[in-house]
Amino acid sequence: MAEEECELNEKQKREIAKWFLLNSPAGEIQYIAKDLRSVLNDEKVYNEAASEAFPLYNKSHLIFLELPNRSGDVLVTSYNELEENEFLDPRTALVVTVDHVKQVCTDVRPAADEELSSPYIEEFRCALDAEMLKYVAEAYPKGICSVYCVDGKDVEGPGSNFELVVVISAAKNSPQNFCNGSWRSVWNIEFKEDVQMLEVRGKLQVGAHYYEEGNVQLDAKHECKDATIFQAPDDCAISIANIIRHHEAEYLESLEASYSNLPDTTFKDLRRKLPVTRTQFPWHNTLQFSLTRDIQKELGIDK
Repeated sequence: MAEEECELNEKQKREIAKWFLLNSPAGEIQYIAKDLRSVLNDEKVYNEAASEAFPLYNKSHLIFLELPNRSGDVLVTSYNELEENEFLDPRTALVVTVDHVKQVCTDVRPAADEELSSPYIEEFRCALDAEMLKYVAEAYPKGICSVYCVDGKDVEGPGSNFELVVVISAAKNSPQNFCNGSWRSVWNIEFKEDVQMLEVRGKLQVGAHYYEEGNVQLDAKHECKDATIFQAPDDCAISIANIIRHHEAEYLESLEASYSNLPDTTFKDLRRKLPVTRTQFPWHNTLQFSLTRDIQKELGIDK
């Protein structure tokens, strides 16, 4: 029996559009947005979906944007977000205003004293930042990193616990060669002075998209833990950097070993020709497509 035609309302269209935007491969959301805008043919629905999806996408993908004065880049993450569209760059003590949909920095101002960490915390943060800059320059030529204090930024001296986060983001986008890739890692470091220990937790994510005459994607995730003793800022920084270096190198080696053993035929079997047409998407009868049904179920709008 043929399924009944069902006209999607604006809310359903918006949620589906958001789903496509949020699930865009690394470095490709602008391409997806351009096509989605054309397919929707509804500026109101598109603008609502984009305004909700882009901030979430940018922060989850740890994108980095050039500062307005071209003095460097700033990461867009949930860890350095101050107010809506405002992000702190602790290395330069600047606060940047971001246009999420255009993915550009639109304004910059000096950070207020209350937005920065205390001098005591800055000793640890700056020491770790310097070590991470050296590591990222060696390991990820197209990468960027930053260190943020996410707990205890007002601690003035020894005796209290605090937490730093190291964020590393690297991307290699080559749309002319039909491939894009990204590396994202977030390291939480809890400084526990009461037990003189540092607890390190890492979350690593690698994404790749190859779409020449097919559509093959990689989305690999890994979590790990480690620990070291509480020391002076410079010594802590070296120990943490060595831990991060060890775990990231180990994970990369495991990925290379796993995928180097895949026979060429595996990817040949995965390839499929993707149709390219100029036919407008039939929103009025969209339930006939299994993908749309799956998305609607995932979003809870299937009824």
